[in-house]
Amino acid sequence: MKLKHILLATIVLGAIGSNFTSCTSKFDDYNTDQNATTKVTPGMLATKMIIGMMDLGGSKYSLYDNMLNKQIAWAEGSAQNDQYNLLGRASFDTYTSLTNCQKMVMEAESSPEDVQNSYKALAKFFKAHHLFYLSMQVGDIPYSQSNQAETDNIKPVYDTQKEVMSQILTDLEEAQDLFKTGGEFAGDPIFEGNPENWRKVCVAFELKVLMNLSKKVEDTDLKVKERFARLATSNNLFSSNADNLQLVHSNVSGQQYPLYHNDHTQYLMVSSTIINPLKEYQDYRLFYYAEASPYALEQGLTSSDWDAYLGIDPSAIQSENNALHGEGKDCGPNERYLTPESEPLMYVSYMEQNFILAEAALRGWIDQSKADEYYKKGIRASMEFIAENTPDDEKYHHNHPITSDYIDGYLTQSAIQLNGDFNHDLEMILLQKYLGSFLQHPENDCFYDNRRTGYPALPLNPNSNMNTDANKLPVRWMYPQDELDYNRENVQTAIDRQYGGVDDYNHLMWILQD
Repeated sequence: MKLKHILLATIVLGAIGSNFTSCTSKFDDYNTDQNATTKVTPGMLATKMIIGMMDLGGSKYSLYDNMLNKQIAWAEGSAQNDQYNLLGRASFDTYTSLTNCQKMVMEAESSPEDVQNSYKALAKFFKAHHLFYLSMQVGDIPYSQSNQAETDNIKPVYDTQKEVMSQILTDLEEAQDLFKTGGEFAGDPIFEGNPENWRKVCVAFELKVLMNLSKKVEDTDLKVKERFARLATSNNLFSSNADNLQLVHSNVSGQQYPLYHNDHTQYLMVSSTIINPLKEYQDYRLFYYAEASPYALEQGLTSSDWDAYLGIDPSAIQSENNALHGEGKDCGPNERYLTPESEPLMYVSYMEQNFILAEAALRGWIDQSKADEYYKKGIRASMEFIAENTPDDEKYHHNHPITSDYIDGYLTQSAIQLNGDFNHDLEMILLQKYLGSFLQHPENDCFYDNRRTGYPALPLNPNSNMNTDANKLPVRWMYPQDELDYNRENVQTAIDRQYGGVDDYNHLMWILQD
């Protein structure tokens, strides 16, 4: 969906106003009407929340998740923490942003009931979304007592991760019910305030949450399989790429794709974990993701040659990769990523939904005979998304355009077929999800898939690994120092019950325990 031109009033409400201005200043079509009311509206707060969730900004910071997922390597100076598995401490800043959810609901109280329902639903979705990903980083977090600072509860207790996940599922289902009875609401630059679109987003996101609970499938309280099966047959699923929750870019100052005019792009190297499987399966997405190696072109190859694409091992020692980069023996990002419009940035997508459904079918949560169908729908969705969002120009696909005939042929080749062996099929499903997520889904989802299942396989080099255990990938972030400074009793209780009192990178949180 295209960002719509929304006329915003000037906001002069202290911190809320300044925060909102810093966000919307990135979008020139969000203008100020000097004659409009100075009262904050729920639509204004909705816009702030939606754009705040989806706008990555620029610089290399927008690429840290791709480094952690090993989809790219970096050639700038010293080793990057995310590429080499030094996770550091999580940030709890998301709790501050969630105060706007409460204010949005309060400001909507004078609206018609159906519109109020939509704003309430949106607030529940934001809370579930943000705190799901925070819990995925550290484990136990405040949920039931979150955002109570205005009632003087500045030291919230930590809910167990099981309690957090249970409340997230409840909030997502309540959001779906509210959107079902909701009306169109103002301030939505993605779906123009259509509650049915947002209801589908909530369903798709709940499927993701449930899949991340795959190790807890026998938990009689959570009822993972039962919930999943009900949602999968609810007729509220995404049905095409048009349903994606995604941010569309344009050639307007502040709205461009993050890599456009980004001085750091020269250091981006596409990794072997992306390039090698694409070459193995003769996958045309290779030619849309990367530019040919300068070294290969000097040797007489062309940008249409498969062998012109050289992947960089993201776990290799930094100095070795820097040397390869200096010799041109690596591939930078395709030129289409350097255009202001580039492609939309997906957060919850039809492609991802299909791979989640394929994994669920493989696990027997839903009709097992549909695993192959969903798997291939996911691949098709990925390829169609790329083709539909890229000009049909040789400089962007290097004479390997993705067409309907190509997709049909790709899906019939023997090398990519599921074969009935669980581990093989799970690996193929998550590999294709990984390939389709290149520079997409910026929430470390591929890292979490690997952490949960071992797939997709991510390289590990003890000689470069910055984790405290050089022979392992880390599995969590540590708690913020601010929490240890100002809410020590509660955070220490959480650390004690989860990790034996040791807040480190390698202890398994509840969601990862068999």
